[in-house]
Amino acid sequence: MIDRAAIAAARRQLATQPDFLRTTPLMRLSGKSLGVDCAEVWLKLEHLQVGGSFKARGMLYRLLANPVPESGVIIASGGNAGIAVAAAAQALGVRCEVFVPEVSPEAKRARLRALGAEVVVTGAAYSEAFEACVARQKTTGALQAHAYDQPEVVAGAGTLALEMEEQGGRLPYTVLVSVGGGGLIGGVAAWVESRAHVVALEPERAPTLHAARAAGQPVDVEVGGVAADSLGAKRIGAIGWEVSQRHVHDALLLPDDAIRAAQLWLWKELKLAVEPAAALGLAALQTSAYKPQPQETVALILCGANFDPANLA
Repeated sequence: MIDRAAIAAARRQLATQPDFLRTTPLMRLSGKSLGVDCAEVWLKLEHLQVGGSFKARGMLYRLLANPVPESGVIIASGGNAGIAVAAAAQALGVRCEVFVPEVSPEAKRARLRALGAEVVVTGAAYSEAFEACVARQKTTGALQAHAYDQPEVVAGAGTLALEMEEQGGRLPYTVLVSVGGGGLIGGVAAWVESRAHVVALEPERAPTLHAARAAGQPVDVEVGGVAADSLGAKRIGAIGWEVSQRHVHDALLLPDDAIRAAQLWLWKELKLAVEPAAALGLAALQTSAYKPQPQETVALILCGANFDPANLA
């Protein structure tokens, strides 16, 4: 069970490493300045977090909450979780091995190597890299970190929402959250509970939560598209699924062209360089997939920035 008490406990544990995690800024803009008919839009700039994504929170908590053997920590990742655990491992002085799928961008692989991680590229998709990672862990005995479906990982992600509430002095009316395997939305929704609307956003070509809601349980989906490197899980995680059933109001799908347009808008208009997964919230507003009321405050989580900046041209 991930709830507010678990997230508060994660926050206390993470506070023991004050030189690692950053308190990322909360940018507050009028809806009109973004071309949106609502009172205010909050941008939680988590792409400025250590390792370039929100995942640093959960990965550090995973390492702090468990004994790490001499063989270190091991993970399969599309890139962001691997970068986060590699950064945490470097800070704590432990070994790190990361399995990434072939779809992962070279920019993310280079970042992993720069952080001292051993990088293994294998499999066409995240699920195949994960299978190889599990097999390797059985031979090394390393601490396994999961990209999105471990209690520490989800609770760590939830500290983002706790921090946002502190910075804003309250919760917004609605929080729009990108979904891949469900770690971020699980943590955010567990902190928010029923105190605000939580809306899940997914690419049309990676609809893990949308498909699970239609089937009534997690199911495998084919994944692809512009955000597949970070939202490329084949199935929603058990924790994210459980939390979403209680606290997520809707799951919306967005086309790749809208995601890409929102990513470019954030760069051209606000000079915020984020990866496609971080642009889903703005894409939902720009396409009216989510249409706020005029009096609403809407929060968007810019969840990551690990991509090739040349793609912003």
